[in-house]
Amino acid sequence: MGAVSASGAPPRQPTWRNYWGWGSGDMLGAGAQAVITGWLFYFFTTFCGLSAVEAGLILGLPRLIEAVSCPVIGYLSDNLRHSRIGRRIGRRRLFLLIVLPLLPSFALLFVTGHGFWYYLAVFIFFELLYTMFLIPWETMAAEMSKDYAEKAKFAGARMLVAQGSAILASYLPTLLINQFGGKDSAEPFFWMAVIFGILFSLVVLIVLLSSWERPYTEEELKQPVATLNWAEAVQIPGRMYRDLFSTLRIRAFRQHLSLYLGGYLSQDIFNTAFPIFVATVLMGTLGATLAISQLMTVMYIAQLVSVMIAIRVVIKVGPLYAYRVAITLFISATLLYGWLYLQQRGGNAAPPSALWLFAPIILAGLGRGTLNFVPWSVYNYLPDVDEAVTGQRREGIFAGVMTMVRKVAQSAAIVATGWLIDLGGYVSPKSRPGEVVVQTPEAIQAVTLVMILGPITAMLLGLWAARSFRLNAASHWVLVNEVERLRRGETEAESPASRRIVEELTGWRFEDLWGRGGKNRRPPEKHYD
Repeated sequence: MGAVSASGAPPRQPTWRNYWGWGSGDMLGAGAQAVITGWLFYFFTTFCGLSAVEAGLILGLPRLIEAVSCPVIGYLSDNLRHSRIGRRIGRRRLFLLIVLPLLPSFALLFVTGHGFWYYLAVFIFFELLYTMFLIPWETMAAEMSKDYAEKAKFAGARMLVAQGSAILASYLPTLLINQFGGKDSAEPFFWMAVIFGILFSLVVLIVLLSSWERPYTEEELKQPVATLNWAEAVQIPGRMYRDLFSTLRIRAFRQHLSLYLGGYLSQDIFNTAFPIFVATVLMGTLGATLAISQLMTVMYIAQLVSVMIAIRVVIKVGPLYAYRVAITLFISATLLYGWLYLQQRGGNAAPPSALWLFAPIILAGLGRGTLNFVPWSVYNYLPDVDEAVTGQRREGIFAGVMTMVRKVAQSAAIVATGWLIDLGGYVSPKSRPGEVVVQTPEAIQAVTLVMILGPITAMLLGLWAARSFRLNAASHWVLVNEVERLRRGETEAESPASRRIVEELTGWRFEDLWGRGGKNRRPPEKHYD
């Protein structure tokens, strides 16, 4: 399991233990976020005496800190290969070893009797631990294999664990509430957090035992161990952000970010508006918690099925085709909900039948599962594209950029969704104690339009920006072959077809690859649409 190994040794072959062992890490990656987004705001406002504004600040401020910490941790985990401790323990594994004993601190978030600053400090601390795990962990699948199908299996195992952890997060609190005597007690939430905190440490241990990093090459081992002085330390932020923005010079990465943001922002908007839509449009009452819970559970199960199907589709056909099918399903679901709104507005005040309640959410889940899978499947191949351009392996900085962009865009999407719903005249039921709040037709229309048009717009923009995305099994095989030839000192492509494929993926002329382009590079001929 050590990190140091000279090149020349046969590559390790991942097995199902490695796929699922590494993929179990998304019990922390997705499981923690499922608990936080599902329960923490409610816990703060119900049991801790915090106002909605204070609870929102606690949940929002750490996201901005993460936007800075993500690329920092990605940069550090890439460059620890130059340090003694990185070569001895591992540039990724070091971070996992640090966070492993500290993750049970998750339970401190669900302790009552404290004030705003306590909960803010604890949440910032946990989010830092979360990022210190997430960024290095995400890079390891890209380092454990160069094979297209194997990378897709790593991504598939991760997504299946993620969907399973979301289902667990939705059921475990209910079971504990029944066990500890009802929803008026804070004790079930504390024990829920204890269980998840222990699970988080356990899955990090499993990742450490079942995963490995890319072995150091002979050239890397020959380089002297770096010693840091103050003059070099001052230059680190500049180098880090130069590396950060250099990722955007890779054409496949820009297209990938479009798919990533289109798929995930559409879900952020949907998740924010959907509960209000169910309560005000489908059910006609804000006492619809049970219906919302049932619908979301069915959606998670459908997402799980979708990921299992998407694994095969991405391997056989490619990610862009899978993305197109996914957004077709998700758009169909949102349009069906629009049709239900029109039925309600047309005078059909009775709640829709079970078929019309669950058919759209199943379609949405089938689309969303694939939308979740495709970007993280593609991510595993991007360091190979980057290596062709730079001659370096920079898995960490790519994971950092993706997470940073995700955090900033997610915050903007949620704020914009809430602002548009409020602008439409929606009134919170808790804002008028003792009154029965009835939403105006304009408010209901605003909720519906945001939930339908927001996701559709995000998905279509993502697809349009990545319309000529060409990364698939065949093109990836050509890319890896050309990278090996570049490593051996070749300066010409193996064939005109190989040259065209590599230039389409990188956005660079073949003569400028392997770090030869510099600032005066010229773009390649436009072979793509």
